[in-house]
This record gives sequence, C-alpha cells and structure tokens, in this order.
Amino acid sequence: MPWRGPSYPGELPTLGWSVLDWMGEMLATPDRSEYEPLVLTREQARFVLNFYALHPATGRRKYRRGVLSRPKGWGKSPILAAIACAEALAPVVPDGWDAAGEPVGKPWAEVRTPWVQLAAVSEDQTRNAWAPLLEMLREGPAVDEFLGLEPLETFVNLPKGRIEFVTSAATSREGNRPVFCVLDQTEEWTGSNGGRKLAATLRRNLGKTGGTSIESPNAFVPGRGSVAEESAEYWKRIREGRARDDGLLYDHREAPPETDLTDRESLLAGLAHAYGDSAEPAGGWVDLERLIAEIWDPATDPQNARAYYLNQITHATDSWLSQPEWAACAAPEKVVADGDTIVLGFDGSRRRNRGVTDATALMGCRVSDGHLFQVRVWEQPDGPAGDGWEVPVAEVLAEVDGAFRRWKVIGFYADPAKWESHIASWEANYGGRLRVKSSQAHPIEWWMTGGRANAIVRATRSLHDAVVDRELTHCASGALTRHVLNARRRESRAGIQIAKEHPDSPRKIDAAVASVLAWQCRLDALAKGETTKERSGAVYFM
Repeated sequence: MPWRGPSYPGELPTLGWSVLDWMGEMLATPDRSEYEPLVLTREQARFVLNFYALHPATGRRKYRRGVLSRPKGWGKSPILAAIACAEALAPVVPDGWDAAGEPVGKPWAEVRTPWVQLAAVSEDQTRNAWAPLLEMLREGPAVDEFLGLEPLETFVNLPKGRIEFVTSAATSREGNRPVFCVLDQTEEWTGSNGGRKLAATLRRNLGKTGGTSIESPNAFVPGRGSVAEESAEYWKRIREGRARDDGLLYDHREAPPETDLTDRESLLAGLAHAYGDSAEPAGGWVDLERLIAEIWDPATDPQNARAYYLNQITHATDSWLSQPEWAACAAPEKVVADGDTIVLGFDGSRRRNRGVTDATALMGCRVSDGHLFQVRVWEQPDGPAGDGWEVPVAEVLAEVDGAFRRWKVIGFYADPAKWESHIASWEANYGGRLRVKSSQAHPIEWWMTGGRANAIVRATRSLHDAVVDRELTHCASGALTRHVLNARRRESRAGIQIAKEHPDSPRKIDAAVASVLAWQCRLDALAKGETTKERSGAVYFM
C-alpha cells in the first residue's frame, strides 16, 4: 500500500495495516465515474493505524472511543464509512499473534452477529457517511466476495448481521448490541435535541459487546454542552492525568491561533495546515483558493469561518476570551527562575451546596515581561473521589509560603471571600515586605465582589485587552486554559465582569479570576516603577 514505510514506525502493534489492506482490496473509491480501489491519504491512514492499536502485553484494543475532528470537506465521512465496512466484514477483532510476532485478527462474525450503526441527530446528517458507504460496497469487490451482502437504500444486509443508520430517540436504542458506531457531527449533539442521551445510550450498548465508536465533529462552540465538547473535556482530563481511563483516541487538527483571516498568506497557511494532505497543494481535492473566496464573502460570519474551515474551537456568544485569542499568547517554553521578581493572585473557595465545590487557584506573574504562570490549582476530583471533597487548606497555606521563599514576591492580591482569616495572616506575615499593596490597611486583600464594581471591571478589562493585544504570555497549563475559556461575560452597571455560565456550573473559572488579580498587581507594580530585569536560572515546572 502507498502509505507503508518508515513514516509510521509503530510504537504500538496495530491491526491497522491489515485493515488498510482490506479496504484497498474490497472497497471502491466513492464519487467516481468508474471503479477505483479505495486508497486513503497518509493522514487518514495514520488515524486507522492508531485506532486499531493494541496493548503489547495483552493484545487487546487500546482505544474504545475515537474522535476525528477536521474541517468541512477534509474527508471524514468517507474514512468513517470505510471503517464501518471494515468493522462489519474485515478481521478487526484481535486474535493473537502470528509466528513472526505480528498481530492477527478475525471478523466479528466469528465472535457475534455484527451490528454496525451510523448515528446522527437528523437524517440529513446520517447521509454524510451513508451515501459513500453504499458506493464503496456496491462498486467494490466486496459485493461479489461476501455472499449475502446486500447494500440497500436504508440498510445493508450482511452475510451475518446488519449495517444501519439511526436517528430515532435514544430510548428506542436502549438494549441494542452494536459492535461499532459512528457518531456524526457531534458538535450538534446537545441535550435539547436528544444527542447527549443518544450518545450515552450507544456507548452503554457498545460496552455490552466490547465494541468501539468514532465521533466526527467539526469545531464545537464552547458552552453549548455538546457531545463533542464533552469528549474534548475528557481528552483534557487524560492529558492532565485526571482521568482514570485513557481509552480515547483524540485526533484534532486546527489552524494556528495566529491565523489572520484578513491576510491572504496567513490564511492560506492556516488552511493548508488544517486540511493537511486533503488540500490540493499536497495532492488532495480541497481547493484552498475557493475556500479563501468563501471566507472573504461578506455573507460569511468570521466565527463560522474559523469553525468550518479552520476547525478552530472559538467561543460561545458570551465568552470572555476566545480559544484562538488565548492560544496566541501561549509560551509554555518560558521559564520562571528561582529568585525572579513576581506578583501573585489568589482566588479561593471552601465548599458549596449540591456537592459542587469551586476550585482554588494561586497564579503568578513575572513583573519584567508579564509572563503569567500557574503556581497551583486545587480542583474537586471527578467521580467518587470527589464526593465530600474540600479544598486542602494546609496545602494552600504551604504553597503560599513556598512561593514567598522561592521567588521575590513584591505584590500579592487575593480575594478574601471565605478566606478572610488566612488572608489576615498573610498580611501579618508578608505585608511588610510587599512593595505593591492593595491598600495601606490591607496590603493583600482585594475584593472581587461587593462595592468595588468599577475597580473589578477595570482589572478584568485590563487582562482581557492584554491577551487580545498579545501584551502578555502564559504557561498554557490545562487548568488555567480551561478556566479562562470557561469564563463568561456578564454586564453590570459599571461594565463587563466575568462569571461562570451559571452559579452551580461544574466549569470553573477560579484560575481566571486569580489571573485578573495577578495581572492587576503587575500593572500596579509597573506604575510604581518596579521594572527589574530578571536573570535566567532554574526551570519552573508546572
């Protein structure tokens, strides 16, 4: 096959090679006037290899779920149709190792009746993958190779089993036993249209058979609570070590955050990155010049253009900052050395009603260059481990003490809500050494609620504008990024403030609030002439 070779060294064994061979031998390329064997692009082939990866010790499939997120027109529907055909007919079930130590598989029909489902929240969505699936089977050798294979308009009869598309309510899907499901356009699967319930039901059914699923979203809108957003949150937990299971393959590609829609060279480079080898310059079929024309059409909303064509996860209508704006300031390679001159910002919580506990965050900002970094964020763990969880006060106090020992802290602003006594202790212990003070009476206390609306609005706007104008950098830690992107704009008499999407939302913003305080403290330090240059030194690890 054209993708075999040193580009895929394969740290994990995979059944993907045999699956790719089967696709090329049995399936036709859709949307052709004459038969052509199916050949995936290298990028598509890489996804297949990863999806069918095996644990070396057990020989079992590594991933039970996959997410393939690409811009419109990249070719998600054909590859998912091909994988659905393979799950129905090809040897995709691990069956040990051959004499050379290579993995071998067997078809689902030797284990149970194969039942494959293509699911969406509307019939129009299911047609995305259903139409190419029928062409692949009808025009390819598979229809002659497998006796009893009947690709009909609304379902496919298998020699044993069935392929079908489903759009009905989730309750009617309960109890089915599929071995593979495609969840198409999950950025549109929300609670209001039954999508989240349908996804949960399909996954429960797959759990009964040991089956797998793949989602194929475009960029989702944060805050809508879509299935695609939930899967992205799951992937973040895996990356941050907060998930108890890592059986999710998350393959998302988007244009760089600095892509400028108004600059032709920048836009062309961003599109080329997002579309990869599906773009014409790389031998694909996507005409990037035509996409530029569509993006520049006055009827095209810029946010939709970023989502559809650049695959950028932008922002909800009431988001405080967008993902591209925040990502453009990321500088995880920057180091904060021991002894550097910094300021701190703190937002704390203790315990809330209904089992929902806000996070507690301690953020730092280097005075010389405005590099914002996470000192520590304490968050309620997911699942049973989070039952009855409270912020570990002793750890928080130790972390603050450690920060004053490690760095030259010249300012520290902290919201005292629920931490009044501890902040009073910090003021007694450290207030005298601070060169930047909230007030002479209370050098650390900086209320983010109450009768200080004008000051809160100014501080919030200052951090927002610094991000948009790229006047700061940040460490790009997972918790900090999540909290900033969770923050929602709320109009007050004095102006824009930030809040959670609703008071009991599990999506925290405490690190964002602490960052507002740290940034304001730095601005006050600069106003006092605190511009000491930093020396290089030890690396600070998040």
